Amino acid sequence: MTDPLVIFTPSGKRGRFPAGTPILTAARQLGVDLDSVCGGRGICSKCQVSPGYGSFSKHGVTVQQDALSDWNAVEERYKSKRGLKEGRRLGCQAKVQGDVVIDVPRESQVHAQVVRKEATLRDIELDPATRLYFIEVAEPDMHEPSGDLERVSLALKEQWNIGPVSAPLSVLRKLQPVLRAGKWQVTVALNQPHTDRAPTIVDLWPGLYEGGLYGLAIDLGSTTIAAHLCDLSTGEVKASAGVMNPQIRFGEDLMSRVSYVMMNPGGEAEMTRVVREAMNDLALEIAAQSGVAAEAIIEAVIVCNPVMHHLLLGLDPVELGQAPFALATSDAMDLDARDLDLSGLNPAAKLYLLPCIAGHVGADCAAVALSEEPGRQTDLTLIVDVGTNAEILLGDTTRVLACSSPTGPAFEGAQISSGQRAAPGAIEKIRIDPITREPRFRVIGCALWSDEAGFDEATKSTGITGICGSGIIEAVAEMRMAGLVDPNGLIGSAAQTGTDRLIPEGRTHSYLIHDASATDGPRITVTQGDIRAIQLAKSALYAGARLLMDEFGTDTVDRVVLAGAFGAHISAKHAMVLGMIPDAPLDHVRSAGNAAGTGARIALLNRAARRDIEATVHRITKVETAIAPRFQEHFVNANALPHATDPFPHLNGIVDLPDVSFNTNGSGADGGRRRRRRG
Repeated sequence: MTDPLVIFTPSGKRGRFPAGTPILTAARQLGVDLDSVCGGRGICSKCQVSPGYGSFSKHGVTVQQDALSDWNAVEERYKSKRGLKEGRRLGCQAKVQGDVVIDVPRESQVHAQVVRKEATLRDIELDPATRLYFIEVAEPDMHEPSGDLERVSLALKEQWNIGPVSAPLSVLRKLQPVLRAGKWQVTVALNQPHTDRAPTIVDLWPGLYEGGLYGLAIDLGSTTIAAHLCDLSTGEVKASAGVMNPQIRFGEDLMSRVSYVMMNPGGEAEMTRVVREAMNDLALEIAAQSGVAAEAIIEAVIVCNPVMHHLLLGLDPVELGQAPFALATSDAMDLDARDLDLSGLNPAAKLYLLPCIAGHVGADCAAVALSEEPGRQTDLTLIVDVGTNAEILLGDTTRVLACSSPTGPAFEGAQISSGQRAAPGAIEKIRIDPITREPRFRVIGCALWSDEAGFDEATKSTGITGICGSGIIEAVAEMRMAGLVDPNGLIGSAAQTGTDRLIPEGRTHSYLIHDASATDGPRITVTQGDIRAIQLAKSALYAGARLLMDEFGTDTVDRVVLAGAFGAHISAKHAMVLGMIPDAPLDHVRSAGNAAGTGARIALLNRAARRDIEATVHRITKVETAIAPRFQEHFVNANALPHATDPFPHLNGIVDLPDVSFNTNGSGADGGRRRRRRG
């Protein structure tokens, strides 16, 4: 019988191991980033893992409940003494019995992922929905009976012309003690997201409270969850943090998660539970990081794509997996933190979810529109927010179009042979000499290039562990510019290219970037399969953009904005060499950083912006890529590097792409002779 298959997420690494193999052993043999310092004795707890059960169509496995060995005495002893999160196992104790999907949580990783969604500096007009008000409240009078809340409401009306107000039960429980402690002087935090809606007391303090009020702007992505803690009185970002979305173990892309729900009834409840837990943990982490009490976080704004939106709310996402891709609701939502079990905030904290645009274009895209305002640009502007699912906007003052395109996880470093998530030690930038075909690179956590003095010493602690998304994108583009890859994406041989860094791998070839196998380190290569994965991802992205251009009746755009973690860490030139984006002058291509997170911050700090985006989404026209007749045509043409038919005159003006061919019918005898590619 075939040995059981073990699949690790988020790395995507997999392998077959004999029954009885400890998960920790399997991880070490595959090079999975799973920590352990106690030698597998169940003492250190560093090797905690979360197994997934059920049918995983994306991975082609069904995980049975007995896929791992039974819970043992070592795990029970550890749990009783130090605690273990529900569903967790110790990798040194749990042994493989059948096919299994194993998620390695962030705290169990030696090299914690760098969630590269930093807050972007932005001037935002402050008009938060929650403000502080100091009031003097009349004392109780037996001759004029009324409740304490009613007298607070009267004081707000008389002293601030605000009211009437309401208060949740959590506030009512502390109302009387606080009033008396303050000798009938109190500071109340009032939330009023709409000027025509009665405000709600979310907290109160005795006397004059001069502490801060804080809010979270949360970008809930399919791969990562990023949050920015903002001071509501100044707009200052006090701290930013991010975590991997633990739903990755159910599927790396959105449709895989929908498929998991389809094949595992009730599976959406588990995905809802783990993402809410992750958001709670993130809220507590960011509060501790900034020295802010969790109770001081009294508001949060959340942006996410439609599938994440439904799973966060506990809604079945199955309808989003099939035409006509119907949302349960597309409107903005005002909720209480307790509605989503978010206990890491103030008990009475208020939540605001931006509206979704359509079935596959969510609140994250609405947040990008709020941040970048394509409808107010005179230039025709293409905005691309790249992730596992790409959201694309194209517009000017006449109209705005939107679509989504399923790029998959290749841009995140997943499904790449030496790929990994962004973490210290991962190659993030690379250059290949067009003459010698020798590479040099930089890794996350080190400012030196690999050919500079001191690089080896500077990277000793992290090592060189793999290649992340920005690294693989630059690597493929550099290989194309160096004549190692032809326009069809085929890698040449050593004989065709004149470099022994191209090594045979079956019927194809791989390009060797770094080899530390002599010291039991990784051997980092770019394979033909890696090139294909990038081609598929970039073709989906370009085809989506091209559909929007068709709707506008144009073959060109004036400006391109790259949003998201990708946009901040990839050069415009490399993106254009790959054909990820349409041709444009490079100085007309800019990065917007985490535009979705910026949009969430704007909505957090300015309540008028919420009304603005709610109106704006109704004016955005959705283009459905899944049923568009020309999507497949655009997709096929976009497979070439940079493109089979579309001219790239601006790119051709600055880059000479070698005119080489490495297919079986071509000799490739020019060895990568450099000629300008003609559009």
